[in-house]
Amino acid sequence: MTVILVLFTFAAFLVIDHFRGKRHAARLSVPAIPAGTEIAAPRLRPHVVAGFQVPDNVRYHPGHTWALKESPNLVRIGMDDFACKLLGNFEKIAFPRRGQWIRQGQPIFSIERHGTTVDLVSPIEGTVSGINEVLIKDPALAARDPYGDGWLATVQAPDAAINFRNLLGGGLARSWMEEAGRRLQRHLPQMAGALAQDGGLAGSDDTRGPVP
Repeated sequence: MTVILVLFTFAAFLVIDHFRGKRHAARLSVPAIPAGTEIAAPRLRPHVVAGFQVPDNVRYHPGHTWALKESPNLVRIGMDDFACKLLGNFEKIAFPRRGQWIRQGQPIFSIERHGTTVDLVSPIEGTVSGINEVLIKDPALAARDPYGDGWLATVQAPDAAINFRNLLGGGLARSWMEEAGRRLQRHLPQMAGALAQDGGLAGSDDTRGPVP
């Protein structure tokens, strides 16, 4: 039920913003390499599924949040690229309190945009040990870099190993994201067609140019 509610909330945002401006799908370009330049080893790049980034190094909750182990009991969490792209440039993020005990699947983050609020769930259970304070002044950073500087919080998770068994990773995560993209296309075919049919990245609904 949580996944369906999240999907329909995202869909509502897309319908509203369809009338605010056109969306632009990103194009990936490869810069020319000068002759004689030493080519460095390639960096690991996220998989792109249905126009959304799905890195292999994190695990995903079906509510479109992710978790990454920093140590056996310390977990960094954030929102995935699907949530970020569909929510667009939001104005505010409400965080849980430090020291607050949170449960896996519990709504803990509130994203505010155009006067509308959507809740996102925690992918992990434990005690909130820190929040990304940079996002208080620049919440849109979460959308620009969801798996990097746009992380949301850190959690001390004594049962992290057990919690991670309930999350999606690898090929299973990619199949799940592909299905999420298909559901979006079924509900909003006229706009979901812009979600990188050429295999590139989906653009956020408020993006005026290519997604970096």
